[in-house]
Amino acid sequence: MNKVLASADEAVAQIPDGATIMMGGFGLCGIPEALIAALHARGTTGLTVVSNNAGVDDFGIGVLLRARQVRKMIATYVGENKEFERQFLTGEIEVELVPQGTFAERIRAGGAGIGGFFTPTGYGTLIAEHKETRTIDGKPYVLEKPLHADFAFVKAWKGDRTGNLVYRKTARNFNPVMATAAEVTIAEVEQLVEPGKIDPDHVVTPGIFVRHILQAARYEKRIEKRTTRRD
Repeated sequence: MNKVLASADEAVAQIPDGATIMMGGFGLCGIPEALIAALHARGTTGLTVVSNNAGVDDFGIGVLLRARQVRKMIATYVGENKEFERQFLTGEIEVELVPQGTFAERIRAGGAGIGGFFTPTGYGTLIAEHKETRTIDGKPYVLEKPLHADFAFVKAWKGDRTGNLVYRKTARNFNPVMATAAEVTIAEVEQLVEPGKIDPDHVVTPGIFVRHILQAARYEKRIEKRTTRRD
């Protein structure tokens, strides 16, 4: 089975206005750069984006925010994106802030078919408002529901034509769980190889979770905060 697409533009052509999209990455590490750029160029609007954060103003999800293509963000923090912060504080964008561990587990639960889970994180705070709470063994917990999406954009280091994916070090971050929690997962990779060229023991995301795969080039791999040693 060949799941390869010719380009990121072809991959995003199927995505309608108003779609919910999970986008892997942490800061600027492991983000699906090519797919985000193609979605920006296409001008798709009304998006709900599920991502740990929104990168920076002029790169990654930041370009979608600046172009007002995002209606809602589900994220763990506002981070380094000044435009995201501005839209959040002025009420121009709907934002659901989720504790980072809860965020990861809600996505994992979505991919695993789990209907929800109880966690002590957020009990007694705004996070717990309008949610079911329960005391278990004398400790209060909050019920958190799973996260699902119409599409997932994931970035991997290497993949084969059937969609098996290998990530590289911290660039793995949220990509593997997001790949399991969407109706359609689209993976962009730096290296595209033939089936059998990846050691099965090295596969992190099995191809069964990936609908489409494409090879991108000229990754910028920006550094979010550059710190250099003084002379």
